[in-house]
Amino acid sequence: MNALWITLALLTAGFVGWPVTALVFRLARTIDDRVDAGASAAGPATGPAAEDPAADSTADVESPAPAADAASRDSAADAAAADDAAVSSARILRGGAIIGVLERFAVCLAVLAGQPVAIAYVVAIKGLGRFAELKATPVAAERFIIGTLTSMLWAAGVAAVVKVLVLG
Repeated sequence: MNALWITLALLTAGFVGWPVTALVFRLARTIDDRVDAGASAAGPATGPAAEDPAADSTADVESPAPAADAASRDSAADAAAADDAAVSSARILRGGAIIGVLERFAVCLAVLAGQPVAIAYVVAIKGLGRFAELKATPVAAERFIIGTLTSMLWAAGVAAVVKVLVLG
């Protein structure tokens, strides 16, 4: 009977954690959009988040530095257009959904097995694997932190409830 509860806990932590994490991402984006709207009273927001609030794409778009003359302005505009096309076609933190499911499985299993030290291994492996990408893009780093904390809290909570109430 314990094997059934452990299996249910792992499945709940792993697969039900995805919509929970997506909800937290949506909440964070809504809060950011409200802050941005309050900061600029110029009118309605534009961009991917305004067009599709459920969009789950994260990208760092940097504005080009001001150019000194017309020739450099034209080349800067061309470079910015190319950068925007490259950024919009690339997704930051690819594979995050699959990694998140595996992370939730590992955290839930660690708590159920009474080995919370294993959670530190999961965080270390995940951080080292994403280090270069996180260092290069601040938006990716923010998304990484939000997703990791949400996933870990969900998985640990599910495991703790099952361990305390069912497995005793």
